[in-house]
Amino acid sequence: MILQILILIAGFIALIKGAAWLVDGSTALAKKYRVSDLVIGLTIVAFGTSMPELVVNAFAAYENRPEIVFGNIIGSNNLNLFIILGVSGLIAPLVVKKSTVKFEIPFSLIAVLVLLILSNYSIFSSGKILSRFDGVILLLCFAGFLYYIFRQMQQSKTDYFPVDAKPLSNWKIWSFIVLGLTLLVVGGKLVVNSAVEIATFLGVSQAVIGLTIVAAGTSLPELATSIVATLKKNNDIAIGNVIGSNIFNIFLILGISSVIRPIPFNVKFNFDIFLLIFGTLLLIIAMFVGKKSQLSRWQAGILFTIYLGYMISLFIQ
Repeated sequence: MILQILILIAGFIALIKGAAWLVDGSTALAKKYRVSDLVIGLTIVAFGTSMPELVVNAFAAYENRPEIVFGNIIGSNNLNLFIILGVSGLIAPLVVKKSTVKFEIPFSLIAVLVLLILSNYSIFSSGKILSRFDGVILLLCFAGFLYYIFRQMQQSKTDYFPVDAKPLSNWKIWSFIVLGLTLLVVGGKLVVNSAVEIATFLGVSQAVIGLTIVAAGTSLPELATSIVATLKKNNDIAIGNVIGSNIFNIFLILGISSVIRPIPFNVKFNFDIFLLIFGTLLLIIAMFVGKKSQLSRWQAGILFTIYLGYMISLFIQ
C-alpha cells in the first residue's frame, strides 16, 4: 500500500510538470504559426490530455471490462465539466469566445446525445450495446469535428504578432509538447494503476472505480493543464482543453473502444449521462446569464457544488 501511494505521488508530479510544458509549447506553437490558442486547445492539447483515457479504454475494451470503459469516459467528462471548469473558474473568471458559445459547446452537447441514443438503442444490434457499427458512427462524427477544426484554422490565422515576442525554435516548441504529452501519459498511467490497486484493496466495485478513481486519474492531465493555463491567463487553452477533451472522449475514444470490442451498456450509466447533459446545458445558459460569454466565479462554484453532491449520492448508492 505504501508503494502504491508513492507511485500515486510520482504520477501527480509528472502530471503537473507535463501540463506546464504542454501549455508553454502549445501557446508558442499557436503564436509561431498565427493559429488561435483556442484551436490549439481543441486539438493538440485536448488530444494530449485525452491520451490516458485512450490508453485505459483500449486495454479495458480488449480485456472486456465494459464498466471501466463507460465509467472512465462518462466519469471523465463529468469531472472535466463540473470540477475542471469549476476549479478554473473559481481561480479566475473564464472569458469564452463567441465561436465556442455558438459551436464548440453545443457540439459537445450533441456528442453526449449521440452517446445516449447509440448506447440505449444500438443500430443493427439487439440489446443495449455499443456495437462496432456504432463505433464507426462515432468515428465519423469525430471526422466531422476535425473538419470543423480545419475550417477554424483557416479562419483563425492572424497577421498580429507582438514585436517584442521572441518565438521559440521549432525544436524547443515540439520538445515542450512531446515531453509534456509523455509526462502526462506516464503520470496518468501511474496514477490510474496505483489508484485502482488502492481502491481494489479497499473493496470498491468496478463501476465505482470507473466513475471515480479511474475517471479522476485519467482527467488529471485536463485538470493540471486547465489550471496552469488559467494561472497563465490563457482562457482559450483552458476552455478548449475541456470542451475538446469531452468531444474526443466520446467520438474518438469510445469509437475506438467499441471497434476493438462491442461494449455492453449498463443502464445505470444513464443517470450519469443525463447529469452530463444537464451540466452542458447549464454551461450554455451561463454564457447568457450575468456577463455574457463568461463563466463567472459564482457560476463555477455552482458547477463545483453540483459535482460534490453527485459524488456523495454515488457513494451512498
